[in-house]
Amino acid sequence: QVQLMESGGGSVQSGGSLRLSCAADAYTSRRYCMGWFRQAPGKEREGVGVIDRYGNTNFAYSVKGRFTISQDNAKNTLYLQMNSLKVEDTAMYYCAAGRTYSRDPSPFAYWGQGTQVTVSS
Repeated sequence: QVQLMESGGGSVQSGGSLRLSCAADAYTSRRYCMGWFRQAPGKEREGVGVIDRYGNTNFAYSVKGRFTISQDNAKNTLYLQMNSLKVEDTAMYYCAAGRTYSRDPSPFAYWGQGTQVTVSS
């Protein structure tokens, strides 16, 4: 059973930074593609960024240059570093694991419970 646990959300002013963490088990973090997704009220869930087993990353245009994804294999933890946050980044952020290197959430089978990020002006 794949279990993912996000943490690190919170409230920040526009221009600020936050780092989200996603704790996984060793098998998941090394065998699956991992991704960060977000969903704002009234909007569809969208892919923020994904990372594959080889460390390749792919980001949504809206966050490119501001967000980075990294993994700490020793801790089996995935990170989303978010800089220069904007009000429009406000959403529930989810960590997910799947077998497809894609920002489309559909192929991702395993999801965390989400962590809220709120950016104020």
